[in-house]
Amino acid sequence: MGKGVAITGMGIISAIGNNVEENFQSLIDKKKGIGRVKKIQTNHVNDIMVGEIDFTNDDFIEQLQLPASNNYSRTALLGVIAAKEAIKNAGISDITQYKTGLVSATSVGGMDMTERYFYEYLENPEVQKYIDGHHAGDSTQKIAEQLGIDGSLVTTISTACSSAANAIMLGARLIKTGRLDRVVVGGSDCLSKFTINGFKTLMILSDTYNTPFDENRKGLNLGEAAAFLVLESDEVVQAENKTVLAYVKGYGNANDAFHQTASSDDGDGATLAMEQALKIAGLHPEDIDYINAHGTATGNNDLSEGRAILRVFGDRVPDFSSTKAYTGHTLAAAGGIEAVYSVLALQNNVIYPNLNFETPMKEFDITPELSIKQKEIKTVLSNSLGFGGNCSTVIFSKEP
Repeated sequence: MGKGVAITGMGIISAIGNNVEENFQSLIDKKKGIGRVKKIQTNHVNDIMVGEIDFTNDDFIEQLQLPASNNYSRTALLGVIAAKEAIKNAGISDITQYKTGLVSATSVGGMDMTERYFYEYLENPEVQKYIDGHHAGDSTQKIAEQLGIDGSLVTTISTACSSAANAIMLGARLIKTGRLDRVVVGGSDCLSKFTINGFKTLMILSDTYNTPFDENRKGLNLGEAAAFLVLESDEVVQAENKTVLAYVKGYGNANDAFHQTASSDDGDGATLAMEQALKIAGLHPEDIDYINAHGTATGNNDLSEGRAILRVFGDRVPDFSSTKAYTGHTLAAAGGIEAVYSVLALQNNVIYPNLNFETPMKEFDITPELSIKQKEIKTVLSNSLGFGGNCSTVIFSKEP
């Protein structure tokens, strides 16, 4: 049984691009995908900014050649698009050749269709099919069906904003223990009135572009996206002579059990997650070249995460930045989105700028990277910190 967990394929769709190549180009061009709400009828249309994907559901249905009678939620549509790109990128022609599983993350699930047809369900039999697509596992099942995965392992993770990171973690463990040879991991979440209203109630949505780690940050921009990675064992890589994009080197998950929606002020959960990831990776803090921070631009998150980074790295904090100013906070998909960005950083030896930053936070003397920076990068640490204190870290590297 090999110990390496190789990444051999990636797929993504977000507010800044419809595939991996477009997303990377937008990151380099500092192209933000944030704007006013266009596709959702909400009372808050003039109060907030979001990261929307341009395509409509009908566009996706046509692209995937789905029957008119389908009951796909937007979450499922986004997930299928990204997962199919990952499979293609990995050069997989026979998904059944090896023991292959799917671990998909979501928090919104089929909520977009539920809220759209809520008042019609009892009177209109034609929309009752969407009841079956409401639960979180439905999008996972649809992705598995579209990819042809069955019989090995198909499961859903929903741990708020750390969900996709935890999907990657579970996938890596399934390969390391020999349970599976290949796992498709990631997450998908669409925008919905439910999430807009919920976050608005928490008073953490910004009415302008989000500004991670800025003293005057006003809150987050919600976004929608999907991203998936193909993880494969050493044996599959060797047998198929696969090109390896990067490796999942380490991972950690911890819960600070501090509050339902806030992280502890001292970043206890994030600290433990990063320390555990470093331990599993067999690395020291000074081995990390770049941190893709969770960086939601909320008062609580940036303070908590910043303090956690200082606790782990001391006076030798690596270059760090948040990419949420590009895409918005994509909730359960965030860990997958930023995993793709982390691998692209490794491949291209580039650190992305922390857009919209102006004023350092008064609580500590660290500043994110503010411009495109080229340097040799061997390891990237990516944080995903969720509601309920569920904090996860994944470390990606060029070497197994």
